[in-house]
Amino acid sequence: MNAPVSELIELLSLEQLEDNLFRGQSRDIGTKYVFGGQVLGQALSAAQATLDQPRNAHSLHAYFLRAGNIEAPIVYEVDRTRDGGSFSVRRVTAIQHGKVIFFCAASFQDEEIGGEHQLSMPEVPLPEDLEPAPPLSAEALARLPTKVQRWLDRQGPFEFRHVYPRDELNPPKRPPYQQVWFRLVEKVGDAPELHRALLAYASDFHLLGTATFPHGISYYQPNVLMASLDHALWFHRPFRADEWLLYSIDSPSAQSGRGLARGQVYDRSGRLVASTAQEGLIRVLANGQTA
Repeated sequence: MNAPVSELIELLSLEQLEDNLFRGQSRDIGTKYVFGGQVLGQALSAAQATLDQPRNAHSLHAYFLRAGNIEAPIVYEVDRTRDGGSFSVRRVTAIQHGKVIFFCAASFQDEEIGGEHQLSMPEVPLPEDLEPAPPLSAEALARLPTKVQRWLDRQGPFEFRHVYPRDELNPPKRPPYQQVWFRLVEKVGDAPELHRALLAYASDFHLLGTATFPHGISYYQPNVLMASLDHALWFHRPFRADEWLLYSIDSPSAQSGRGLARGQVYDRSGRLVASTAQEGLIRVLANGQTA
């Protein structure tokens, strides 16, 4: 298996310490602190592991309380809040160095038939009609902060193709929306629990960054500080994370040092498979200060 993919699956496969208690490792992917998508995916994996009957995750609502240390594992404590006739709810608390860094609630439901509708997928080029982003030259990388170099120079487990690419090193001002095709770079097993955890991980890419578009700033700039504050994820229909999915994102508002972004995830046939929302901290530091 492709090394980044196998590493990610291992990352989402938690060690069980006791009933309702799990431990997950951390990975340095070039972010200053633990990548929020890692904690989302691991928390959902922990919650799914405590279900006594097969039920599908349909929503997850999370808060990021403290920055995670990349060098240390994270312990996940699951509270089996409710197991009803057709729904189950789990609360997950992530702990590092004795402090809570994250918590979430996840809800699960039996398969059920009901009325259906959805918003249509935006009309965009297919992923094979888009060029992958070219790698940065060694000279351009050398001029960037070390953490940004690690982020840009790694071969990650997901491939992204932007419908409207933006130069993140010299970002122009533009309206706050974007569409990004993405998929896991290699086929994996069929377990829907795995694909939901993979999507939870990937849903943190590109989401908050959309709120920076009207302001001509970027996470790559040393004086820009960005951090996720909360994250919501709803699963609507079955999907595979190793097949092309379209992430359609917009940001309706930014104010008070915070930005809000919303996303809809479609498969290539146009089925709406998931929705997301996130608010995050966005600060532009004074001259001479770095994030």
